[in-house]
Amino acid sequence: MAEKAVYRQKKKKIKLFDIVNYIVFILLGLIILVPIWKVVVDSLNEVGIYQFRLWPEQFTLGAYKTILEEQTLIRPFINSVVTTVVGALLGLTLSTLGGYVLIQFDMPGRGLFATFLTITMIFSGGMIPEYLVMKELGLVNNMWILVVKHGMSVYNLVLMRNFFEGIPASLYESARIDGCTPMGIFFRIVLPLSKAALASIGLMFAVGVWNDYSTVKIYITDPLQVNFQYKLMVMVADGDTPNTSYGVSQTTLHNAGIIMAILPFMMLYPFLQKYFVKGVNIGAVKE
Repeated sequence: MAEKAVYRQKKKKIKLFDIVNYIVFILLGLIILVPIWKVVVDSLNEVGIYQFRLWPEQFTLGAYKTILEEQTLIRPFINSVVTTVVGALLGLTLSTLGGYVLIQFDMPGRGLFATFLTITMIFSGGMIPEYLVMKELGLVNNMWILVVKHGMSVYNLVLMRNFFEGIPASLYESARIDGCTPMGIFFRIVLPLSKAALASIGLMFAVGVWNDYSTVKIYITDPLQVNFQYKLMVMVADGDTPNTSYGVSQTTLHNAGIIMAILPFMMLYPFLQKYFVKGVNIGAVKE
């Protein structure tokens, strides 16, 4: 009888915890979704308003048509798409290859190289030396600076190394016994088992390049080389909004620009969700 009472008490506690847990996460979800929904509604409302409304009073797609037709906005958007795709691919290539090199325990100087990379995560050369290096490389006033700056991330490289170390050593040994070369092991064993890590870290690279505003502000003055985030910031903060022939307000156009900025990753997340959830614990569990 005593054991049954204890079991019932634990069961009640678990149910209470689940209820509180659901309430907390529902509230957090509303805190996140309500502002986004307001921006969506305001971007579809012909008249700009500051009050919160569930639906637009005067529905219009004029703001989105303006963004798609306006050359001063579409060029930065294309720049952002190109630099994001290339930067994410470059970052994944360097991180996966670098992480694979760091798990080669018989490689001379592996520990020294890993220590050197770790130091760069703590100390930086500073903005002025970085600017001089980028100038010598011809990347000032060049949108490819976003690709170069984000193409190498020691933090993501360490994450990839930790993930590779979590792959059972028996797989590496079996491949070596079968006569597979180190690069053959990388392409045939390591990469197919690293979908979660590749999706998670690739998403980190892509978001970093897409949302980079400060680099463009410091290094780029050519309006043809800026990205969409910078152009959006100038449009909202400085009032540099294009004229629209669809009769929408400036507030509506600002909100439509915000939605266009977050829309690509809103569409991408559902397809990568299952990999991203697995990749959250990269390197956290060791055998």
